[in-house]
Amino acid sequence: MCLAIPMKVKRIRDGSGIVEYRGVEREVSLLLLEDVREGDYILVHAGFAIGKIDEEAARETLDLIEDLFQEQSPYGTSGRRIGSGFDD
Repeated sequence: MCLAIPMKVKRIRDGSGIVEYRGVEREVSLLLLEDVREGDYILVHAGFAIGKIDEEAARETLDLIEDLFQEQSPYGTSGRRIGSGFDD
């Protein structure tokens, strides 16, 4: 199973974007998408932007992910063990 995380594009430079999720910023490749702009929400998988979504869909998806982490984690969403970023 693959999981793509909605992330907000903060900055764009040279085919890459700096994106943010829960205060964590990452650099991702934007080469697979056209017409990505700062402020857009994109789906990120394995360091690549693989799709664009609107803000409402991004928020709904992130809420569902947060609910899943809350149910699965003994630490809840405030813990650093699960759902705290991409290095877990």
